[in-house]
Amino acid sequence: MPSDAANSPASPIDRLLAIMRQLRNPDGGCEWDLAQDFATIAPYTIEEAYEVADAIAGGDPAAICDELGDLLLQVVFHAQIAADHGLFGFDDVAMAISDKMERRHPHIFGGENTGDVRRQWEQIKAAERAADGPQGALAGVALSLPALLRAQKLQARAARVGFDWPDAEGPRAKIAEELDEVATAPDADARTEEVGDLLFAVVNYARHLGVDAEDALRAANAKFTRRFQSVEERCEGRIAELPLGALEVHWQAVKAAERE
Repeated sequence: MPSDAANSPASPIDRLLAIMRQLRNPDGGCEWDLAQDFATIAPYTIEEAYEVADAIAGGDPAAICDELGDLLLQVVFHAQIAADHGLFGFDDVAMAISDKMERRHPHIFGGENTGDVRRQWEQIKAAERAADGPQGALAGVALSLPALLRAQKLQARAARVGFDWPDAEGPRAKIAEELDEVATAPDADARTEEVGDLLFAVVNYARHLGVDAEDALRAANAKFTRRFQSVEERCEGRIAELPLGALEVHWQAVKAAERE
């Protein structure tokens, strides 16, 4: 008997939904797909989001299209898992986000042009959080976010209620203070804690300078990778045999070549 996926549904999204239904069908479906749940799929969802970001950074439209498809599959997968348990389905996901976008853009869909779109957006989001019951200013900042990104969001949330330095000099001074505390930490546990405080202060300083710490570190990682690989090429496979002084000469040469 042909599967749902073979019946040529009316649209590409219908085809994808039919494929996922068949993969999750206990009668003839995929053993691996059937074994998955929200928790086991979540890491793949996060990974696919990062691969979309990598494709965008690479500037290849075909790669972006491909990776967006992989990310869309994750949404469809989660929705099918939910449907299998009678929780919700893909249409509910699409309806919920459509309702949210219309609700958060009354100046577009409701004819309410207040002139300050950003302030209106924040007020609507605050009202949505209030409707869920009493919550603190930091509620809703996902624990699974990358640590630097989560630090930025926590700091921004705190700043909304006035808990913030008036300018960049405060977090800059805090960095110096935390450096001293790292140096004087009495043991490994204390040193780990102080390094965490130092990183948090650096993120805060970056935020005050208008720099996205996550993007900045991602760019720094890419730059280090590029330069290190160039050093490896210059060393012709002997990098582990060379003293640090020689490696530094190669490193500076690579940096100089980039500036030319």
